[in-house]
Amino acid sequence: MTLALTLAAIAVTVILVARLCAPLGLPSPIALLLVGLVASVLPFVPDVSLDPDVVLFGLLPPLLYAAALGTSLVDIRANRRAILGLSVGLVLFTTFGVALVAWWLLPIPFTVAVALGAIVAPPDAVAATAVARGIGLPRRVTTILEGESLLNDATALVTLRTAIAAAGLATTHHGFASHGAVTVGSVARDFGLAVVGGVGVGWVVFVLIGLVRKQLTEASWDTALSFAAPFLSYLPAEQLGASGVLAVVTTGLMLAHKAPVLQSATSRLSERINWASVTFLLENAVFLLIGLQLSRLVTDVEASEITLGRAVVVGVAVLVTVLALRPLWLFPFTWLVTRLDRSDRTPLDVPGVTVTSWAGMRGVVTLAAALTLPQSTVHRPTLVLIALIVTVGTLALQSTTLPTLARALDVRGPDPREDALQEATVVQATTGAGLRALDAEADLDPAIAQELRANAELRVNRIWERLGTLGPSVDETPSEARRRLRTVMLEAERRELLRIRDEDDVDHEILSSVMNQLDAEEAALSWRTARAARVRDTVVRTPDQVSRACEHLVDEPDCAVPSSAEGCEQCLREGLTWVHLRICTRCGHVGCCDSSPGQHASRHFGDTQHPVMRSLEPGEAWRWCFVDEVLG
Repeated sequence: MTLALTLAAIAVTVILVARLCAPLGLPSPIALLLVGLVASVLPFVPDVSLDPDVVLFGLLPPLLYAAALGTSLVDIRANRRAILGLSVGLVLFTTFGVALVAWWLLPIPFTVAVALGAIVAPPDAVAATAVARGIGLPRRVTTILEGESLLNDATALVTLRTAIAAAGLATTHHGFASHGAVTVGSVARDFGLAVVGGVGVGWVVFVLIGLVRKQLTEASWDTALSFAAPFLSYLPAEQLGASGVLAVVTTGLMLAHKAPVLQSATSRLSERINWASVTFLLENAVFLLIGLQLSRLVTDVEASEITLGRAVVVGVAVLVTVLALRPLWLFPFTWLVTRLDRSDRTPLDVPGVTVTSWAGMRGVVTLAAALTLPQSTVHRPTLVLIALIVTVGTLALQSTTLPTLARALDVRGPDPREDALQEATVVQATTGAGLRALDAEADLDPAIAQELRANAELRVNRIWERLGTLGPSVDETPSEARRRLRTVMLEAERRELLRIRDEDDVDHEILSSVMNQLDAEEAALSWRTARAARVRDTVVRTPDQVSRACEHLVDEPDCAVPSSAEGCEQCLREGLTWVHLRICTRCGHVGCCDSSPGQHASRHFGDTQHPVMRSLEPGEAWRWCFVDEVLG
């Protein structure tokens, strides 16, 4: 009963604190630490002890797995040099830099100082991803931060295990115990086993789960298997002496990459929703539990030979060292990678590197690794407190100031209008493939074919309508009008469904099925509305080239003198309204888009075969080739 109440209280506290912090822009982990500290001195709050095994084997695998599910394997491969340089090189650079400072300031052996350096070296995967996506950093910066924070934990934990062994300390926690002399050969062997073994175990588990998933037909079964996946990877790898972190990351990346083939759409949606909830609770609960133990930790430090004031000063010194070492490594390393990288990928500029160097928030792994220090470690409470100071300090300083720094340096992600342009290209291509498959079908019913073609046209037009300004006498685009009216219908349908339910004349299972259909449709409408609003609220700026140009986009003029300054010529003659305007780059004919009633831009191509049109909307410089269906 006490355990159930404690778990419920933790969950409720996490939700309430996160909700209160969101409007204020405060990092919820720091607030939860403070709440835990205050609660720990209250007499009616039970003593909660966070066992290191619970963190390492219970919390860390699912958190890493969830982060891996949201990361692109393709992007990881494309940025592998930068990611490996940060996840291996920077971790070791930070480890030994911190070790020198700690060895100088504390009466501890150098091997123990190296252990402390390994503890505070790796940035947190969840924190980096949340901050980078929350403030809209460029996608390459976000990918590098995600990849770094997913892979650096393996380097840090192997280094920590080696340092503990070199210090001659014993631990009961599996994966950190080591016996015998530590040599360069043994370190290389351990690191190789951690990497190769971890990736190998992760790959085997991915293959096995993939085989099982092909036999699962229910989304609930598939989601349950997803919850078991991180433990199926982590535990065998740790038993073999390999890196459980790398095993979990490998399994998560591969399953996410193959999800469209292995899972149904319903299973993928269920997995995303459930893992978002799990990540939220676990990530924040760790900080609350650490806060509940903070007063006892401070008491232990005060009882040691090192005073609390000295421990805090050393913690601040280590924090400053951690913050300084990251840019000291990142700037020369980025220059070197740029010199070695001969691909067409745009390198990170100085503002981008500056923002990346300030995005090194520590989190769960640092706290978990600190708790795994053996009880016999000299000045263990002080080392744990220093790790906590580094974690809280980086979260407080970097997560709160990073948005300001990114704005000051004008480092931002892609314009939502550019995203809409690229999305339009992709949807146009996929829709075209679907229509060609439709044409290849035998015994095709003309009425059904026409309906499917109309639906395909609506899907494409929904994206194009998010761009540009609206024409005269047009308050909303056709898609916006359909969403608004369909929302009104859904509200009426739901009221009627509830009336039928209250009369108790229809079976509950049937009513639930109808309600689920209405909910799914309403959720899709809300998602589209939110995406359209983000584009509308964005300041208009000329987009960059969004795709490689075809021969028509290269040969045709960039633009021409508009034949009409008042709008679509044919719409004006026919008394029609338009949504967006386009111009033929060859003759300057001004026509309306396919979302407009007249669709005169497309009709102009059909009449003249002039291949390229250009947007005539303010701030939009994109062009479209009707022949190759390419955006440029």
